[in-house]
Amino acid sequence: MSANDIKTAVKETSPLFIDGVWRPGSEQQASEDLNPLTGEVYAFVAQASAQDVKDAIEAAYRAREGWRNKLASEKEAILIKAADVVAARTDELRDVIIEESGSVFGKAMFEISYCVDLLRVAAGLVRQVTGETLPMTMPGQLGMTVRQPLGVIAGIAPFNAPFLLAMKKVAFALAAGNTFVLKPSEYTSVIGLKIASIFEEAGLPAGVLNVIPGPSEMVGEILMSDPRVKMVTFTGSTRVGRLLAAQAGKNLKRLTLEMGGKNPFIILNDADLDYAVDAAAFGIYFHQGQVCMASSRIIVEAGLFDSFCTKFAAKAKSLKTGDPHDPSTIVGPLIRESQCAVINEHVRDAVAKGAKLLCGGKHEGALYAPTVLAEVTSEMKVYGEESFGPITSVIRAADSEDALRIANDTSYGLSSAVMTNDLQKAFDLALRLEAGMVHINNCTVADEPHVPFGGVKSSGVGREGGHASMDEMTELKWITTQLGKRGFPF
Repeated sequence: MSANDIKTAVKETSPLFIDGVWRPGSEQQASEDLNPLTGEVYAFVAQASAQDVKDAIEAAYRAREGWRNKLASEKEAILIKAADVVAARTDELRDVIIEESGSVFGKAMFEISYCVDLLRVAAGLVRQVTGETLPMTMPGQLGMTVRQPLGVIAGIAPFNAPFLLAMKKVAFALAAGNTFVLKPSEYTSVIGLKIASIFEEAGLPAGVLNVIPGPSEMVGEILMSDPRVKMVTFTGSTRVGRLLAAQAGKNLKRLTLEMGGKNPFIILNDADLDYAVDAAAFGIYFHQGQVCMASSRIIVEAGLFDSFCTKFAAKAKSLKTGDPHDPSTIVGPLIRESQCAVINEHVRDAVAKGAKLLCGGKHEGALYAPTVLAEVTSEMKVYGEESFGPITSVIRAADSEDALRIANDTSYGLSSAVMTNDLQKAFDLALRLEAGMVHINNCTVADEPHVPFGGVKSSGVGREGGHASMDEMTELKWITTQLGKRGFPF
């Protein structure tokens, strides 16, 4: 099967991509890839067997030296060409992202434009895999460090930003001189396979990138246990991340984890109310709240609390919910209707314990109405558990110190935000917030290709993006050179 076949794979079996070849699974198994809005089959996707996973690892392992030794200019050219391919195939990629993940039009377009920038950033970093010279205590000795590729890296990508988050793993790994095995989400495998076709068109040598949709537990177990895979980079739930971390420790395998979040958005009394409402709405309702950075806890200082709740609920009610193909739609479908039951339980539990449901709390199919719960307190499930949907908690804080206490009262620590016109207070809170990222006078949802993206506590280990990825995906080696003869004590 050619790359052209995968470009329009709708209700056809999309093949695996191993060692530069499009091929069916060796056990001829396929899974249904569903459209989240309609629940209908969008495509059938070949499922990797254990042998297919091993074949992908072997292909990447064989290709590692050839790719590592490519000239920087050759790697750059392929990454830049890949960016051009993405830009040229915007309409095709946008439609897959909408159909497969339920992303609304604007969010799908954002993923594509982000990936164009990402590939160009990665190309620019190819020549920046650098070390340093070090002064030595030993007479006549020169010291230096060099960074070298790890070899084979595996990536496990999520469904919520399936193109962006998979491409981020692949692009930086290739820029650092590594080869790659990508396991896309079972919900969004076609867009993962599109990444293979993009790099194929860009001229990437066979074996450097392999894409293997398949059963998560089986694929993950092989990737974590095979010693040829030197690193696994994962984005997904904290539950799965913990399991991978345990396996990585057992096998002494390098690992980066980008997991869940219960992100606090602090709004102090001196904030611009209308701006705060707009920022909070984007922070929680972007991609239906299915974002690890979503502003799922809005902590408002008491003086602004009531007026914020009134305006924010009105804003939430005004957001259009429906067909993600319509550019005016703000809130599209959840990835599966089954997630609605989780949100319903959070609403039921919160209301039973004294919270006020200001709007939402209902759904039609996988379309969940934008939901606002006010007066949320710590004994409610929604206070600490991820809902991963278009629902947020508005929590009253007595003052800025109380807001900080509430913000840090979570096992998560991914993103956070502070809205205030008091810059000294903003920086004070930013330094004390237990989060990997803090955004002042913005919401919690922000990402760029060159920044060190990641969290602390149960939100993750390691960082992705720019130089952070290059550091994570290379091995630092110390080299010394003795000029003349060293004097030894015996």
